[in-house]
Amino acid sequence: MPIHSNIKKNSFFHFLISALAHWHISILRTLCLVSCILYLSTGCSIKYSFTGASISPDIRTFSVAYVQNQAATRNAALSDIITEGLKDKMRSSTGLTLVNGGGDLQFEGVITDYTTTFQGVTAAQVAAQYRFTISVRMNFINTKDETKNFNKTFTQFRDYPVTESFASLEDGLIRQITDDIIDEIFMAAVANW
Repeated sequence: MPIHSNIKKNSFFHFLISALAHWHISILRTLCLVSCILYLSTGCSIKYSFTGASISPDIRTFSVAYVQNQAATRNAALSDIITEGLKDKMRSSTGLTLVNGGGDLQFEGVITDYTTTFQGVTAAQVAAQYRFTISVRMNFINTKDETKNFNKTFTQFRDYPVTESFASLEDGLIRQITDDIIDEIFMAAVANW
């Protein structure tokens, strides 16, 4: 075997070892950087999620009291829809544990409005649409941080044409409105914007 081919092989091996050593250092630097980022993000005093929730790590439970219906007009299913919807939202978006009462986060609410009102007229002086409104007054208690407590009313509505009967649209409108109200309550309780 000629001498120059051994030199070429040795040069290639030297290059390969040098490249692997450099690559190893780059991997090590990357792993250190990732470790530092993970340590800093988990070492913070607030838990973050993709839902917009920012919850202190000492909060582990929540409770939702049955939402009573005190509106003048009542829908029999509305209390269940809001109560269970809020429980589902909190469970799926925070990872907190639902307890029957006395949670670290506590929700108590009442339905105060469930109305359909006339909205606007057309050029022919005929009603153009109706507005369906639901309001929920929610009392929220954060047992770990009193500054987060609130007692406020959340109101949402949907307009619908006079050509449609309310009875045929009611269930769909209730779902849309209560979803929005539950999202608002959730954001007010656990999101620091």
